[in-house]
Amino acid sequence: MPATAPAALRALLHGVVDYAGLFPPAALDMEDAVRRFAVHHAGPHRWMLGRFVLPAARLDEFASAASHYYRERTRDRWLLSALVGPDTEADLARVVQFDAGAGRNDPVVDTVEGKAATAAGIAQLAALVPGGLTTYVELAAGPDPVPLVAAARAAHVRAKLRTGGVAAGAFPPAAVLARFLHACAEAGVVCKLTAGLHHALRGDYRLTYAPESDVGTMFGFVNVFVAALLVRDGLAVDDAARVLVESDPAAFTFDDDGLRWRDRALPLARVRDGRERLVASFGSCSFDEPVEELRGLGWVA
Repeated sequence: MPATAPAALRALLHGVVDYAGLFPPAALDMEDAVRRFAVHHAGPHRWMLGRFVLPAARLDEFASAASHYYRERTRDRWLLSALVGPDTEADLARVVQFDAGAGRNDPVVDTVEGKAATAAGIAQLAALVPGGLTTYVELAAGPDPVPLVAAARAAHVRAKLRTGGVAAGAFPPAAVLARFLHACAEAGVVCKLTAGLHHALRGDYRLTYAPESDVGTMFGFVNVFVAALLVRDGLAVDDAARVLVESDPAAFTFDDDGLRWRDRALPLARVRDGRERLVASFGSCSFDEPVEELRGLGWVA
């Protein structure tokens, strides 16, 4: 990490991007997605890179595409997050088999992600996941997230929320996202976000990479993570929604002592603690785009 990047920004964004290049709008094939992940993992901004996200049903395909990369690796092993579908038990069996065959330096699945619409569904999914795997359950973006977040806490799993997609209607209102972050902070549930977070700051962007793509208003990942950490520090839900819709880069400052949004400051220790205890990562089909936007803002070299 360049010495010119302040410690608070390093803490805010360390390992923050779970690379989901297989998914829209990038929708890369496995070979291309793995190749790009290998490049990012060896590159100067690897400090921002988290896990490679893939469906559990494609683990064998991943192993074939990735074998010649990780045989030559000397850095830390690749970590994978496997999505489980309706046939949860079969997908989890694939995860167990994949990890059982992994050598000391081979990629390993340490996280699984599933969906559940009810408290009973959350408990059922949690009961199926083998011990030792971190579990995220994607929850619906409803007006009151408290009951499902409470169910996630009771099941000892983490919460996940979809924050966008390739259509304007896929983006929840800022108030809904603010309430989700507040519910997770109150319950002590770690969360992650996914989709629609390619951009550093809130703004209007193309919804896909197609030249004729519609334009929609998207959340910025800096907004989301700063809002989450400030919520954990006591920021009210309405004020968190204001952070989420902030589009002025000058409203955010980062230094070696902490970060600030307008007149609200957070010391470095609280930034680190909040990343560990509340908001873990976000899924993005691009790694280059978030990095380039941060560079364009002058926040990373």
